[in-house]
Amino acid sequence: MQIVRTVIWVLLLAALLVFSAFNWTPVEVKIWQGLVLETKIPALVIVAFLLGLLPMWLLHQGSKWRLNRRISSLETAHRTAVANAAAVPPPAEPTHDADSGSLAGETTERPKDTL
Repeated sequence: MQIVRTVIWVLLLAALLVFSAFNWTPVEVKIWQGLVLETKIPALVIVAFLLGLLPMWLLHQGSKWRLNRRISSLETAHRTAVANAAAVPPPAEPTHDADSGSLAGETTERPKDTL
């Protein structure tokens, strides 16, 4: 996967270099009434691309950070639950009372029928 990513970045860089070579002409950008910026077209393209990319990249990084925190908290809660479940001893099995024929602690009386 890293190779594919590297190839894509190299192709984008090559396309940007070809674009820059064929469009290396000065342009005037009027920023305010008395302020004019003279720059080359490739610089404008790169700055516009970065201005559009930066907010989306920051949003992506924030979402990734939030989800990683959520995953780690869920993993911690799961580890705690597993550790607590392993620490609790299993319930004791009921013993059989040989004299009464029932399990110890059980009553042999039947509930009264109510109408």
